[in-house]
Amino acid sequence: MSGQGRRAYTQGLHDLGNATYAYLQPDGGWGWSNAGLIVDGDEALLIDTLFDLRLTGEMLDAMSRQVPAARHIGTVVNTHANGDHCWGNELVAGATIVASRRTAEEMARLPPQTLAGLVVQGPQLGAVGAYLGRIFGPFEFSNITLTLPTSTFEGEHPLQVGGREVRLIEVGPAHTRGDTLVYLPADRVIFTGDIVFASGHPIVWAGPVGNWIQACERILALDVQTVVPGHGPISDQHAVATMRDYFVYLAREARERFDAGLTPLEAARDISLADYASWGEAERVAANIAALYREFRGDTTEPVASEVFGQLAQLAG
Repeated sequence: MSGQGRRAYTQGLHDLGNATYAYLQPDGGWGWSNAGLIVDGDEALLIDTLFDLRLTGEMLDAMSRQVPAARHIGTVVNTHANGDHCWGNELVAGATIVASRRTAEEMARLPPQTLAGLVVQGPQLGAVGAYLGRIFGPFEFSNITLTLPTSTFEGEHPLQVGGREVRLIEVGPAHTRGDTLVYLPADRVIFTGDIVFASGHPIVWAGPVGNWIQACERILALDVQTVVPGHGPISDQHAVATMRDYFVYLAREARERFDAGLTPLEAARDISLADYASWGEAERVAANIAALYREFRGDTTEPVASEVFGQLAQLAG
């Protein structure tokens, strides 16, 4: 990996140069997402909030201490609808909150209190409950007021932060319905949201997987030097190519097992992940193979979250 891959992967705000910052949360597993900050003069744009109010508040405090313009964030971009990228929105509710139209629609489907209830019910839910408690137990969802975008777009959307050009590029449905990239052409920096998980298994909530591969190809076609993934360390185009190759490999292997009559869970247990042995959340392969099986059948329905977590709990257990 190039020099970008040697950046320290530590908690907090990282200066990418030219008043552009990444906020990282190791280890990048469930809920531990990244965010970004772009500044020009006294104008500031925030890329994503975090999973709960405590974490988002800590991030905003750190940004304000280190970057004075961050005390007055005028624009927030939510890259997609997963709560770990938008459930802190209420703490920046005075800003213009921008997202793709499909992201805004999807956000309303799973309010924070629903997930809070599942975590509380964990002991009654057996293995699935224990799994949910383990991955979501560190977060506090019950006190969150869901705060939706105030401005939406489709396709591509230009923004200005002072005199700086920011391009929003919608590439979903892939990870979720309306995934968005945040690209700074002059700085050769891109914030990918969860189109890129660096050093961790991704998870397909919406699909199709073919769209995710195309999204990676779209990033690879851009003039980009620094890649800030949705989870994991700051990287470069190598992380994007690795994410693409992961899905190409998984699609090929899953097709063979689909044709052989294996169930998605059987396929997940049978496919070698040796090349990704260092990646976290290996159980997510169950959700990804189930998504591929739906594609092979021509089934366009989205998975039920509770069923997905059941599959993950089985494989993790």
